[in-house]
Amino acid sequence: MTQGTQRLDDAERLRQFKAEFFKALGHPLRVRILELLKNGPLSVTQIQEATGVPASSVSQQLAVLRGRNVLATERRGTTIIYSVPDPELFELLDVARRIFNAHLSDTVDLLRLVEDEGTAVGEPLAAVRSR
Repeated sequence: MTQGTQRLDDAERLRQFKAEFFKALGHPLRVRILELLKNGPLSVTQIQEATGVPASSVSQQLAVLRGRNVLATERRGTTIIYSVPDPELFELLDVARRIFNAHLSDTVDLLRLVEDEGTAVGEPLAAVRSR
């Protein structure tokens, strides 16, 4: 293998690693769990109570996050406590929220323009909304 080929292989492995990391964030319950953990470490029971989701589903999603090294665990007696070892993950989620908010704001602005356009040409507002 040449040095150039090795660099391409390394670059591909890095892209794969990044993709797998983002896949770990690609489930609504996993995002919710991370949002809860922003306030500090929690047990499965505490996460289950906060989400209202069955413990088996919570455990399954925790396993995915743990498998991607997004979560750390600590045993306290018979209880496993989950935490996020890297606070930059919360910064990443905050940046994502700002990006989504900007996109949603743009969409709302476009919808307002469509409504304004429809009412400007005499079309009833209810007809514009039903499209």
